[in-house]
Amino acid sequence: MPMTSREIIRRNLEFAGPERIGLSFGGGRADDLCDAGLDPAPVWRERRWTEGRQEFYTDEWGNTWFRMADMGRGGEIYRPALTDWDQLKEYRLPEMAAPERFVTARRVFAAEKERYRIGLLPGFPFAICRYLRKLENYFKDLLLERKHVDELHERVTTLLENVIAQYAQAGADGVFFCEDWGTQERLLVSPRMWREIFKPLFRRLCAAARARGVHVLMHSCGNVRDILDDLAEVGVNCMQFDQPALYGLESLAARLQGLKLCLYSPVDIQRVLPSGDRARIEAEARRMAELFSGKRGGFIATNYGDLKGIGVQPEWDRWAYEAFIACAGGKSGGALTGPKIQG
Repeated sequence: MPMTSREIIRRNLEFAGPERIGLSFGGGRADDLCDAGLDPAPVWRERRWTEGRQEFYTDEWGNTWFRMADMGRGGEIYRPALTDWDQLKEYRLPEMAAPERFVTARRVFAAEKERYRIGLLPGFPFAICRYLRKLENYFKDLLLERKHVDELHERVTTLLENVIAQYAQAGADGVFFCEDWGTQERLLVSPRMWREIFKPLFRRLCAAARARGVHVLMHSCGNVRDILDDLAEVGVNCMQFDQPALYGLESLAARLQGLKLCLYSPVDIQRVLPSGDRARIEAEARRMAELFSGKRGGFIATNYGDLKGIGVQPEWDRWAYEAFIACAGGKSGGALTGPKIQG
């Protein structure tokens, strides 16, 4: 009997011999995963307004963002929630762990019998706190305001522990968070600072997930080579990289396979996919599947969600997809959202 999609992903994450690589593709294509995020806060409402070409908007943490209205989907912090540490005592975190924020997650996960179920976190403490203070202030705070930083980290970490617990109760198999830690060459902070300040927070949050039988999947852009061992040690199960070629595929594969860290990745969005070279794209997909799945598993192939933003044509993305499908051996293995994989 073929493995379900849920079992295929679990075995890839645990290096336990799946029958094929994992697949996670949008647009009605093969997808072994389903996910759910938090329901909107019942009392908070977003505000949006435009001044000239700039659009401003608020988030439930109390930050104000801005972006060029006719350009990217994201933005940058315009005014952080905590403009001064004197505000910390009175600052209230959003009620993200309230049971009413998980109604959709409970419904989606209860209905999903075949695929692997992921709860989407708002980040880990670094991703959240750097917005609450604005990045340039936060970096200075790490050196000059440790007492305040530690207090904020503690409060945010406790909130996230409770969010993870709620996702586990809702039926999640794993939780996923985004936290960009690297430039092209190195970490945003020294490895020593990361280990001193952030590693204990990662350990707590991964322990909260592990105690409930939940995997931890982490996205990061940039080069985080210096802390891969630490991430595996504290309990991260999977790295979602969009730029695996940054590390050198052979080197990265050997490292991740040795650490039992699964890779969740598209064909490299920086060096390969934008080339528009069909032979190169297809060869890279085949190479990734071979290197990162190894003999025990450890690879989930995916697509990049903003092709326009990286100058990639849909056809180029399709070449990568078809190559990954071929590497999956034509095994559908479960209830995929897209058409059944054909051999």
